[in-house]
Amino acid sequence: MKDRSNQLTGTIESDDGSFDFVVNYPAEYASDLTKQLKAANVDLEVDAEAPTIFDYLLTFVPYLLIFGLFIFVIMQMQGGGSRVMQFGRSKAKQVSKDAPKVLFSDVAGAEEAVEELHEIKEFLASPQKFRAMGAKIPKGVLLYGPPGTGKTLLARAVAGEAGVPFFSISGSDFVEMFVGVGASRVRDLFEQAKQNAPSIVFIDEIDAVGRHRGAGLGGGHDEREQTLNQLLVELDGFDVKTGVIVIASTNRPDILDPALLRPGRFDRQIV
Repeated sequence: MKDRSNQLTGTIESDDGSFDFVVNYPAEYASDLTKQLKAANVDLEVDAEAPTIFDYLLTFVPYLLIFGLFIFVIMQMQGGGSRVMQFGRSKAKQVSKDAPKVLFSDVAGAEEAVEELHEIKEFLASPQKFRAMGAKIPKGVLLYGPPGTGKTLLARAVAGEAGVPFFSISGSDFVEMFVGVGASRVRDLFEQAKQNAPSIVFIDEIDAVGRHRGAGLGGGHDEREQTLNQLLVELDGFDVKTGVIVIASTNRPDILDPALLRPGRFDRQIV
């Protein structure tokens, strides 16, 4: 009699002859059945089940997983630096000076704002003339007013009239859940602007990143506050000679941090 995979096969011999039989039994009966067969002096041969392809796969799968994990870690280490740098890159959209231009003539109903921005346009178009005169131009211009009043259009018109590159980004694009990403994007934005100087950096809805410090849940370690601190450092770190003018817009000037409005930063405000 043979036992294989909960199945008994054997031959019964009697006076009438012999015949083969096959009996399947539940796995939980295996121990008791073996004892009873041995007690009855039945010759029992247990055949080990031949391994299947699935069994071979189960043997090698752990090694394959470990090898795959090792390759993945190596690839991450090789390309991790570039991916981190890419994650910290600015999301600003650059409007090239060769793109279709928006001019002051395209802005209607904001004559006073256009007149005040003419000075910025003249400086970007002919910076040498202003430097020869010893004139100083504002580093930053804050446009504020209700939504839909043409703040973004005015900023693009300045770049279009002066024929300089225009970098546009939303204040919310600076803030991420990962610490340090916002500050990295601020640095990258100003670096791009300096490389393409003279140029204009336009920060739309700056109140998303420029709110009063100390109001966040994280206190001084709040990511938004770190981003704002970096923005203030960048505004202080370059002068008008670099040819970069920062224009920001908001419809909530009352919630902006006072440090943004100090002289040397957004010291010109246009309604």
